[in-house]
Amino acid sequence: MKSLFAFAGLSVACLVHAAPPTDAERTVGYYAANCFNCHGTEGKAVSAIPAIAGRDRQYLEETLKAFKAGTKSATIMHQLAKGYTDEELAALADYFSRRQ
Repeated sequence: MKSLFAFAGLSVACLVHAAPPTDAERTVGYYAANCFNCHGTEGKAVSAIPAIAGRDRQYLEETLKAFKAGTKSATIMHQLAKGYTDEELAALADYFSRRQ
C-alpha cells in the first residue's frame, strides 16, 4: 500500500511540474488538427496524400504559400491555404517539420 501512495504522489508531482502549453502552441495544434483529416495524425499519412511530418520547414512553408498564392495547383490545398495568414502557414510548417 505504501508503494501505491508513493507512486500516486510521484504521478501528481509530475503533473504539477509539467509546463502548460502556450497560447501559440494551442493555436497551432488546433490548425494542425485540420491537416490531420487528409495528411494523417501528426502528418503521418499512409496514402496517396503525402505525409508532411518531418519535412523541411522551409519547403513546407514555401509550398503552403504557393498553394495560397495559386502558383501551385492542387485538388483542394489551394483553397484551404487561402484561409490562413502567412504567419499561420509558417507556424504550421514549423509544427510539421518537428514531427517524426
